[in-house]
Amino acid sequence: MQEKSLAQIQREVDEYIAQFKEGYFSPLALMARMSEEVGELAREVNHYYGEKPKKADEAENTVEMELGDILFILSCFANSLGIDLTEAHNKVMHKFNTRDANRWTRKNGEL
Repeated sequence: MQEKSLAQIQREVDEYIAQFKEGYFSPLALMARMSEEVGELAREVNHYYGEKPKKADEAENTVEMELGDILFILSCFANSLGIDLTEAHNKVMHKFNTRDANRWTRKNGEL
């Protein structure tokens, strides 16, 4: 499968949502959906890496699918608010690269 940029993902999600009269959910509803999906991710992580095995009758989900669900909802949330995720990512990386520049031990031994 071909790699996609965040912008391409946002456009693809927008094209999907544009098919429906209801459009995007409200920011509050999207926040609730995001919380639900993060909870489902936590459950899967706990099943795969924690001490809580799945029940025999539990649906087969994967960490990959739950992360995909989160990416979809994140794209919906950003699109509904007119936020460019690439721009948001760039701003956050600048923040981490400046604020936390000397916070962690680098692998090459430099601060």
